[in-house]
Amino acid sequence: MTEPATPSSAARTTPEPRSAYHVFRAIGTRWMDNDVYGHVNNVVYYSWFDTAVNAYLIEQGVLDIERGTTIGLVVETQCNYFAPLAFPQTVEAGLRVARLGGSSVRYEVGLFAQGALQTAAAGHFVHVYVDRTTRRPVPLPGPLRAALQPLLRV
Repeated sequence: MTEPATPSSAARTTPEPRSAYHVFRAIGTRWMDNDVYGHVNNVVYYSWFDTAVNAYLIEQGVLDIERGTTIGLVVETQCNYFAPLAFPQTVEAGLRVARLGGSSVRYEVGLFAQGALQTAAAGHFVHVYVDRTTRRPVPLPGPLRAALQPLLRV
């Protein structure tokens, strides 16, 4: 009889430094973000991922949430937690792009307690860009690709 597979310690993700990310956004925690255990609930981290990515895209002028013909749909997401965050801390979300595909982008976000040198959490999500009406994948628009190019992880 064989033992069930378990994740190896070599495969574990570890915290990363600020230098691993290209742009940052400060995000204030809210009283309601904490759970009964006294730290930010895990679902809030995914909201911060969305905030970091979409704010960057809006600021770069490549996401029009009301009238844009191309929209990004999340098809995959994941997060690793290394240290607790809690209200009233300010979180700093670092952003980078791990992969630019034909119609998809893998965004990676590191969450830091304000001023911390290592990630408290790090994760990713993949957007597949689609036509707003048909919901069928479309090639990444040129301006979007250009805005994301500087964020590519080396």
